[in-house]
Amino acid sequence: MSDQVSAAPASTRRSLPPSVTRNLGLVIAFLAICAIGYFTAGNRFASVDNLMTILRLASIVGVVSIGQCFVVTSGGIDLSVGSMLGLATVWATTGATQYYADQTTWLLMVFAALAVGVVGGLLNGIMVAYGKIVPFMATLALMVAAKGLAEWIANRQTQIITVRGFENAFNADPLGIPTLVWIFALVAGGGWVLYNRTTFGRRTVAIGGNLEATRLAGIKTNRHIVMLYALSGLTVGIAAVMMMGRTMAGTSTHGSLYEMDAIAAVVVGGTLLKGGRGTIFGTVIGVLIFTTLTNIFTQNNLPLSVQQIAKGAIIVVAVLLQQYVAARKTA
Repeated sequence: MSDQVSAAPASTRRSLPPSVTRNLGLVIAFLAICAIGYFTAGNRFASVDNLMTILRLASIVGVVSIGQCFVVTSGGIDLSVGSMLGLATVWATTGATQYYADQTTWLLMVFAALAVGVVGGLLNGIMVAYGKIVPFMATLALMVAAKGLAEWIANRQTQIITVRGFENAFNADPLGIPTLVWIFALVAGGGWVLYNRTTFGRRTVAIGGNLEATRLAGIKTNRHIVMLYALSGLTVGIAAVMMMGRTMAGTSTHGSLYEMDAIAAVVVGGTLLKGGRGTIFGTVIGVLIFTTLTNIFTQNNLPLSVQQIAKGAIIVVAVLLQQYVAARKTA
């Protein structure tokens, strides 16, 4: 009788799913960082203007990180996102593109940036899926090529945007929230639905978990991989449009080191580098963690070197935690 009574509470005990536990831990870490910001910078950190500044700065790299999350979940990596972003801004702000945009619609510049991003993603996907080139090397090659092409097109100069319609579109702040933040929210929401509520997302996880088993199950893995890199390229194109809207210029230096920031946000957010598990929500929190940290360092006049050291330490801790959790599961 006593055994049955003591066993009852254990049988009714409920534990949170691992994904919820990871995301909860990330949220707690983010709130702790915000608390540090408040205690060190006071109202300067907690002001609405500073909050909008953080969200605005997080938005562009955040959009890139959403695409990177899909690629890393599949077991790949995309090192070309930063250079492709710069190339997309350059291509979309050439004299010819702006001339025809003036004659027709500023959306032509948007289409040009998106097209450059998608084409770059398709090239990456074809090299990885059909060329059987290791993702690191394939995307590294495109990273170098895109950087060189952007510098050649722009002649190492900054191209100023003169199309008034484009400028007006990004000067608007609907409901007092910057347009860049709205775009980030829409991309993040769309990415979450695509990852968690569609066959595309489930197949992405399956490919990252076991590519050969997924192929034998009848899924066209090569085509799916190409689509994944094209999706990453699309997010790069969107981020390029956002960068143009923020700076009103196109230059080959736009997006510099964004590949590192995106990968860092994805890993800290809980996506496994070896593939098979990803999280859009965690990626967004990862982006916010790094952006908030940078803001806190800036508010307290700390040098860039300290920021880089802190970011590196966070990445190492995140990877070590991933390895520890993986080791416990296999033990």
